[in-house]
Amino acid sequence: SGAPGATGDAYRLRPFTGGAGPQAPHGAVPVREAARLTLPANGARRIALTFDDGPHPDWTPRILEILRRHGAPATFFVIGENVRAHPDLLRRVAADGHLIANHSWSHPRLDHLTRARVGEELGRTCDLLSEILGAPPRWARAPYGAWHRPSLEVCAELGMEPLGWSIDTEDWTRPGASAISGAVLEGAHPGGVVLAHDGGGDRSQSVAALDHYLPRLVDRGWTMVRPL
Repeated sequence: SGAPGATGDAYRLRPFTGGAGPQAPHGAVPVREAARLTLPANGARRIALTFDDGPHPDWTPRILEILRRHGAPATFFVIGENVRAHPDLLRRVAADGHLIANHSWSHPRLDHLTRARVGEELGRTCDLLSEILGAPPRWARAPYGAWHRPSLEVCAELGMEPLGWSIDTEDWTRPGASAISGAVLEGAHPGGVVLAHDGGGDRSQSVAALDHYLPRLVDRGWTMVRPL
């Protein structure tokens, strides 16, 4: 997808002030050395389901229906271009109680961009999410999980924490619903973060897999959580 064009100063980063650190919408967020891969669980059977690359008019509603059926919250790392095309769908995701997080504007490798371009990719998406939902996102995921120091600095300046994953379904390769489901059920661990997709291509296997593994996780005593 095409790169966004910066217009005016809409995507400028919050300014630094003295030695106090960056001014972020949620207060100061420290610059992380790397993205967190898991969530605190203290041994409890808590696991986070995350979906990247949406919202998508075909796959996102199907995923929402399955999550609703089981009362399971999830986190959606959305692409700004897709949000701009489907703002009402984003509102549906948020209205169902799911967490909306930043996955850049056009899905480039952030570690291949200048600091200014990273600022556009993450800042533009923050601005749009804030406009639609009334608050900016508190979490971000780099496309391909590819962070570098400048992008981690920008992430912090925008008031977001970087989150990766610890259970990769590899659903983007379309290995079959059973393989996707098996990756989750066999890889489940306290504090685990599952990477799956609701956009970026044909996600029918991802939908079918969720329909299979989610009730089994519940039956096995797992609680679905969102990052706080």
